[in-house]
Amino acid sequence: MIGRIVKVSGPLVVGTGIEDIKMFDVVRVGKERLLGEVIELHDKNYYIQVYENTTGLSVDDPIENTGMPLSVELGPGLVTTIYDGIQRPLEKIMQLSGNFITRGIEVNSLDRKKEWMFNATKKVKDKVFAGDIIGIVEETILVKHKIMVPTDVVEGEIVEITSGKFSVEQPVCKIKTFDGIKEIKMYQSWPVRKPRLYKEKLVPGLPLFTGQRVVDTFFPVAKGGTSCVPGPFGSGKTVIQHQLAKWADADIVVYIGCGERGNEMTDVLIEFPELKDPKTGQSLMNRTVLIANTSNMPVAAREASVYTGITIAEYFRDMGYSVAVMADSTSRWAEALREISGRLEEMPGEEGFPAYLPKKVAEFYERAGRVKCLGSEDREGSLTVTGAVSPPGGDLSDPVVQATLKVVKVFWSLESELAYARHFPAINWLTSYSLYYDALEEYYNTYLGKDFVKLRTSAMTILQKESDLKEIVRLVGLETLSEQDKLVLEIARMLREDFLYQSAFDPVDTYCSARKQYLMLKAIITLYNKCKETVDTQKISVSEFISIQLKEKVSKLRFIKETDINQIEEFVKSIE
Repeated sequence: MIGRIVKVSGPLVVGTGIEDIKMFDVVRVGKERLLGEVIELHDKNYYIQVYENTTGLSVDDPIENTGMPLSVELGPGLVTTIYDGIQRPLEKIMQLSGNFITRGIEVNSLDRKKEWMFNATKKVKDKVFAGDIIGIVEETILVKHKIMVPTDVVEGEIVEITSGKFSVEQPVCKIKTFDGIKEIKMYQSWPVRKPRLYKEKLVPGLPLFTGQRVVDTFFPVAKGGTSCVPGPFGSGKTVIQHQLAKWADADIVVYIGCGERGNEMTDVLIEFPELKDPKTGQSLMNRTVLIANTSNMPVAAREASVYTGITIAEYFRDMGYSVAVMADSTSRWAEALREISGRLEEMPGEEGFPAYLPKKVAEFYERAGRVKCLGSEDREGSLTVTGAVSPPGGDLSDPVVQATLKVVKVFWSLESELAYARHFPAINWLTSYSLYYDALEEYYNTYLGKDFVKLRTSAMTILQKESDLKEIVRLVGLETLSEQDKLVLEIARMLREDFLYQSAFDPVDTYCSARKQYLMLKAIITLYNKCKETVDTQKISVSEFISIQLKEKVSKLRFIKETDINQIEEFVKSIE
């Protein structure tokens, strides 16, 4: 059925004339068939947020209802592809329309012509259930794409299945169900606003190692966990997001550039193909999906991009993979919600954001988790979400920050003072926290070292003492302190400058394995304990015990390559 436009207000279009239209139906607006989604129904009118520039639309232009919700295509071809906020492949669009996206362009999210080698893992007469893996496609050298039985096929028996080369639209399997024969293709569609199904949600109990010392040692995030990185402009949010995307211990990375500036997204697009995966040595793009939705793209598409990214991530989680999602930045998403809400003339909440902002933020982060996947096989997958928040002036009382902190379990507090002092990552070790640490203690003690938790506690205590002593030093000077207090300041300096500081642009220091982190921390804390004991018994000064040569050795620990970390072990033994 065809309707018509009665009003155009920026990205919001009001239509009438389609009686059976429903909430979240996807429609085509105007003569150029711009993509839009119904977000409100009122009497005979319906309100559409349009995912493209609405310039040129006028009253009485046609509106066509597709009758389908906004969905993403899930199948072979997702990995290595760069999409916009509504899953249109940007490379394909460039081939068709040049460097600028033509309005109303219709491009399939997955290539319909490309053939993939399908290797069946089930056979005829096998009984299958929703979520069962029926075959595997070698999507990239790092990713085995598992073809799963769709959730609408609850139970059935395979009557036909063939290995060979197929396009995503060709059926690879036929399943006999209660409703008849179902043809299974290599791709499926899924509504972006509906979380994908699973058997059971599990308690996160495994750390997601990121290669960043301040994160892994002090404020870790668990696989299936949630974290946020709020901070002012220039404090390094995007660099941290890039670092997590590059080095996180995840099988699949989904990076959502949600409304960030074009040059930041360009950095990702240039760097990622050149980066090597630390575990395999292959290009990082071979396990990455990019949603490149920059700030100059339409507001409504910015709002949809986080749902597009999280749905793709859930799909890979359902295969049994560990998936990491980076959303940069959820503030831009919230601003899109604020603009659409304003156009709808809804009652505003704090600072003009919609009153339902906390609910929307919670719905997004709650799609993270470690789960038992659907299917008869015993399969676990995890989806970890990290969101950058960009509050104006770094104000942590901002509604988006507060709504996020109510949901996430890890808070990495970026501070401009640290960034101005060129201390990166600029995560404040006194105000940040991780609520996963207690659940991960057993893992750390078992796999890293029995004294890991004790070392971490000692380091945090020293840093806290340093904060207290700094006030005394400002008032009465350093010389008035006892040797024990001077030792605390010296060891705290080592922790800050030689352990917590990490250069994202140094080829060695950019990534630090969990083992190396443990040994570095052990070296510094062992030095502290030995010096404390010596100062007490032999009455010598801290400067006499910790020589310039010893300081240099500690400062060079972070530049020791992963292949040579036995040198750190030898250094620890020499102190002991």
